[in-house]
Amino acid sequence: MEQFNASERRICRALNQPRSTQRYRPGIRDDEERLTQQMIDLAMKYGRYGYRRITALLQREGFRVNHKRVERLWRREGLKVPQKQPKRKRLWLNDGSCIRLRPQFKDHVWSYDFVATRTEDGRPLRILTLIDEYTRECLALKVARRLRSQDVLEQLGYLFIYRGLPGFIRSDNGPEFTAKAVRYWLERLGVQTLFIEPGSPWENGYNESFNGKLRDELLNGEIFTTLLEAQVLIENWRKEYNQFRPHSSLNYRPPAPETIEPLKMEILT
Repeated sequence: MEQFNASERRICRALNQPRSTQRYRPGIRDDEERLTQQMIDLAMKYGRYGYRRITALLQREGFRVNHKRVERLWRREGLKVPQKQPKRKRLWLNDGSCIRLRPQFKDHVWSYDFVATRTEDGRPLRILTLIDEYTRECLALKVARRLRSQDVLEQLGYLFIYRGLPGFIRSDNGPEFTAKAVRYWLERLGVQTLFIEPGSPWENGYNESFNGKLRDELLNGEIFTTLLEAQVLIENWRKEYNQFRPHSSLNYRPPAPETIEPLKMEILT
């Protein structure tokens, strides 16, 4: 219209565009500014969350909004959805794979693995990650300079007392998991071990997925100066993961949401 000094009607007819579309002005809702600001704050705090997970957090805070509106605001503000991991092809599956034996109920199958990182001075850190595959709850994140089979036994012993025995424990073929002491102890307790094929981390898919979230959302964004600092920050992230973080496979609910304990009634004497 500006270039050819023509009317709106004529230009719309030439472009085959309805005039109502040309004249449309999007309405701005009363809560738009507050919703956008809260969405940005959550995206800054949880930098690896996509718009769907942010939608779940906004709904939890009381906003009546669906993922389509959040996606529109997300794109308008120039926020980026985290890139998806490339798909991996399964070469083979054995009896210990997460495809052959899927978890059916709470404490049916646990899985554990190790994640490596470093402190600021370059010294190594090892993290024992242990999850319940059915509930997706992270049962433990044990952090130390070195972790051996004895440390695995100590951690399992504490969880067995606190939570009870699982039916199966899935792991790779690392020496800490295949040690005779570990296998003999689990056998005596009646806990069956599931070992994946060597070089096939996708067969321990639940734990590998969790390890990826741990690295993506915490380890890649933190510089640990000391072992104690790493232990505190990683444990805080574990609690947030269990009690707050929306999980896509759980309909965007946390694996173990924090509950409010009822007030204890005082006994009158």
